[in-house]
Amino acid sequence: MAIDQKTVAKIAHLARIRIPEAEQGSVASELSGILAWVEQLNEVNVEGVDPLASVNDASLRVRPDVVDDGGYASDILKNAPASTASFFTVPKVVE
Repeated sequence: MAIDQKTVAKIAHLARIRIPEAEQGSVASELSGILAWVEQLNEVNVEGVDPLASVNDASLRVRPDVVDDGGYASDILKNAPASTASFFTVPKVVE
């Protein structure tokens, strides 16, 4: 599929980019080359090839999704300037 300067001008308008008329010919030939390469990829026989999301066949470690406070509340509250029970005590900010 060949792309001409008129098509390049339309694509540039839709993409909201400015391509000078002097460069539209070279952009048209570059885009035509890209489309030719994609057409060449369509000729490859991929029957029996599983699709990949990544070339690495690694899976993430899975842990149970459990709500947990971490068990560090007392350690964290040791750093607080003031605390009440298991909460931070802060100065009043609303008058």
